[in-house]
Amino acid sequence: MHVTIIGAGLGGLTLARVLHVHGIPATVYEAEASPAARAQGGMLDIHDDTGQPALAAAGLTEEFRGLILEGREAIRVLGHDGAVLYEEPDDGSGGRPEVQRGELRRMLLDSLPAGTVHWGHKVSGVRALGGGRHEVTFADGGTVVTSLLVGADGAWSRVRPLLSDAVPRYLGRSFVETYLYDADTRHPGAAKAVGGGSLFALVPGKGIQAHRESGGTLHTYVALTQSPEWFAGIDFSDTAAATARVAQEFDGWAPELTALITDTDTAPVLRSLNALPADHRWERVPGVTLLGDAAHVAGPNGEGANLAMYDGAELGKALAAHSGNVEKALAEYEEALFPRSADAAEDGVQLHEIMFGESSPHSLIAMFTGGEQGK
Repeated sequence: MHVTIIGAGLGGLTLARVLHVHGIPATVYEAEASPAARAQGGMLDIHDDTGQPALAAAGLTEEFRGLILEGREAIRVLGHDGAVLYEEPDDGSGGRPEVQRGELRRMLLDSLPAGTVHWGHKVSGVRALGGGRHEVTFADGGTVVTSLLVGADGAWSRVRPLLSDAVPRYLGRSFVETYLYDADTRHPGAAKAVGGGSLFALVPGKGIQAHRESGGTLHTYVALTQSPEWFAGIDFSDTAAATARVAQEFDGWAPELTALITDTDTAPVLRSLNALPADHRWERVPGVTLLGDAAHVAGPNGEGANLAMYDGAELGKALAAHSGNVEKALAEYEEALFPRSADAAEDGVQLHEIMFGESSPHSLIAMFTGGEQGK
């Protein structure tokens, strides 16, 4: 058995690592030119029922523990005037320790044999050859033929069309991403507002969410419920104009909150939120399957990276358990994947209603405290 994995994100790398632990060779093809080709996102809370078991299956629990940033599980909910509505310190008893996504990816890369990941291989097409074999064509004209292909290539997967004609749809909401560096010194008001972990300042339909990362960095996601056309009217290459326009949606909010937008040390980045149908599934096709966002991209709810790693670990374990019968392994993996993905997607829909629905932010506080929503 040799497994061809498209995509060197957390899910694809976890699969490659679990396969390596079981002595099964794999090759990962990644479009990015190198591990440092782009920033890898911000903080991830690694869940004790998905991400952590996946890392245990990969034999990387101790290495993972070395990446944990202490104190980052603290939560703070502020009103639009900056008043503290709810606060929960990080007392060390939480089950979702926080790490930097880039450091987690580096840990997984370092755990693989040299040459496992082939960088600069952007997929331009995939076609079935029959008998469970597939040909992958890359943008440089190169090809590879494989009898076991795994699409771990994200929301706009090039592998997914082999299995499904579903495509992600816009959810009606987008995030605008900003960063403040050395915030305790350079942006003290914003740093004090965020505190030691996560900040939520929400009202129905919009909000400012921020997280304290390593080195005094504040990473902010500004949520706005607007159409693609509305966002298209903003020139995000003009930092001052773009942040001013986004901040205008928060007119009258406390300056320490709007500073997370207007004082950004980077160009603001638009992150449109798209999702596949919650019940997305496909009929078994010999020699190919999907994991992570390629299989079940949903609105961000803290589950995406965890599920991708869990998918990768579960697929790797299934292939190891049924190394003489690949189709049995894939069928077993997908049988568990579909309901797991659907449940997570539905939970995500409910979370977005809690965060941005008519009862926000009281519904979010109720979720944190176990109280009745909206009270």
